[in-house]
Amino acid sequence: MTKTEIHENVQEIFRDVFDEEDLVITDTTNADDIEDWDSLAQVRLTVAIEKKFGIKFDFGELTALHNVGEMLGLIEKKIAG
Repeated sequence: MTKTEIHENVQEIFRDVFDEEDLVITDTTNADDIEDWDSLAQVRLTVAIEKKFGIKFDFGELTALHNVGEMLGLIEKKIAG
């Protein structure tokens, strides 16, 4: 799966979780950029991403992420094995 395909899939997950069809994420998007991105939304994002890509995140990995770009990189790394 390419980085573009990963981004497209994650984009759809964000739109579903935040119930905002026009939401556009970039590599620099973070929790400060999306009004409803709270701890519950973070859990919902994490679960949906893990399910979609068949991966599991460690808590430490998630707390080290600062933006969507870092999240996409981590997903790409986990998919590659």
